[in-house]
Amino acid sequence: MKRIHTLLAVQSVVAILVSINRLGPWTLGHVLPNEFLRWVDFNNMLVLPLISLVAFYLLKKTIEYDSPSRESRAHLAINLTFIVGIYLLAASYGDHEVTNYLHVRFCLDDPSSDLCRIVIFNDDEFSHWIFFTGFVMMNAALLFLQNLFPHREKIESMDIALLLVNSLFLGAGLLTKLGFGEIGMDFYIVSTLAAFSAYLLWKRGRQPLFIYYTSAHWLGLIGSLIAQFVR
Repeated sequence: MKRIHTLLAVQSVVAILVSINRLGPWTLGHVLPNEFLRWVDFNNMLVLPLISLVAFYLLKKTIEYDSPSRESRAHLAINLTFIVGIYLLAASYGDHEVTNYLHVRFCLDDPSSDLCRIVIFNDDEFSHWIFFTGFVMMNAALLFLQNLFPHREKIESMDIALLLVNSLFLGAGLLTKLGFGEIGMDFYIVSTLAAFSAYLLWKRGRQPLFIYYTSAHWLGLIGSLIAQFVR
């Protein structure tokens, strides 16, 4: 459990750094003199997601252990789902951060040109579709993996408390993505994942990732609905 808590804490720290990177004025300078990207875009595309994905991979390896399940077709399918999810997440970051920079810099005043129309579509829609597809695939793979490799140690009350604390940060990240725009397909996709994690928690009992994801997804969804209602 100590390693699981540590890796989930890394995700929490990344979530905090993403907010600081987005909101702080110190990352608005350009990376190079040719002004191809700002530091905020560069960090969100390469630095922070890379840290997060490495932590997710180490979490995956922590959950797995020697058993006949390692050689099963189910494990192979989960691994493939995880890999494809990571690829789609990486593609979404690359598409979104570049087009978001171009959108903000060149298309706020004249969004009707053909070039800006394409840039805005990639920024506001296509990159989001890819992101949530990859997000669901990768996190669903981890849930299936936890189901295939149940945690063998006793989960103490302190472990549950730490899982819930770490889940707050993922829930806050979902809130920022879902709560302040129009409700679309991404909301319903995350709702499905929330329902699935809650089902596994009810059906299979108190497993670390079932607790973590159920708490995070439902907090994010409820917070998003409140934000949609009051804005």
